[in-house]
Amino acid sequence: MDAITRMRCFIQVVDSNGFSAAAREMGRSKALVSKYIGELEDELGVRLLNRTTRQISLTEVGEAYYKEASDILQRIDDLQASVQSTHHEARGRLRVSAPRSMGDGLINRAIMEFLVAEPEITIDLRLDDRFVDLVEEGFDVAIRVTDLEDSSLIARKVAPFSTVVCATPAVLERYGQPQHPSDLAGKPCIVDTNYRHKTNWHFAENGSRFAVPVRGRIEVNSASAARDAAICDLGFLRTPRMFVHQDLKDGRLVPVLEGFDHDGPAIYAVYPHRRHLSGKVRSFVDFLAAWFGERRKAGEMC
Repeated sequence: MDAITRMRCFIQVVDSNGFSAAAREMGRSKALVSKYIGELEDELGVRLLNRTTRQISLTEVGEAYYKEASDILQRIDDLQASVQSTHHEARGRLRVSAPRSMGDGLINRAIMEFLVAEPEITIDLRLDDRFVDLVEEGFDVAIRVTDLEDSSLIARKVAPFSTVVCATPAVLERYGQPQHPSDLAGKPCIVDTNYRHKTNWHFAENGSRFAVPVRGRIEVNSASAARDAAICDLGFLRTPRMFVHQDLKDGRLVPVLEGFDHDGPAIYAVYPHRRHLSGKVRSFVDFLAAWFGERRKAGEMC
């Protein structure tokens, strides 16, 4: 039996003015309560209580121990209550990892709006296109665009993720509308090196996936810069649809080859533990799921 349990038993005996009353309060037998007190006195090497058949009284050292033990247990209880409150409430510092390539799009907007909605939370946002080790590097949650694989981490899908091949009307007029992905092999393409397959763009036809090698005058590791290149008529672009949603809507860019899409990755919030999930992480993940759900309804994620 640990020292704190013996200490609590001693305090209860004194407060209840007897072993029988203390046993009833604690839901234990009188013999077990007496055993705990005996073990505590043996451990300390002093007598804390004077016992008679009718009553108990504190010894001089027992009075001193009672006062100090009461203070210690109160601090322990206060600490536990404080930790539990902080853990379950949406407050505190949240370390978030997200891909740099997605920082140009909706993810940054989602995080900033989360901060506005949750004033008790601060965020340390690290944008990095590598897969960080959440546990080793001390992150609370990571946003990842990936095909979910088996992992010891917990992942919640917060949004689908689709890409689009597009170009400006001027590019389509000059090079023609591709009727099949293989037509891209002879046309200028803008390569976003953040795309997993870089210069090999993947498509699907009749249930089978295939790749088309592409090339062009510019390769860049920024979705925003790739979009700017497309707007400047430098070629065909494959990019997350969320990055060019407004351009497609306004006609600055035109989607092509839409019948050759394939099932791709999704946007996940990944975190180390499901059990005892902190309030700040739960609030953040729930917010992301709801926020991206609203974007889907608005057509920004389709």
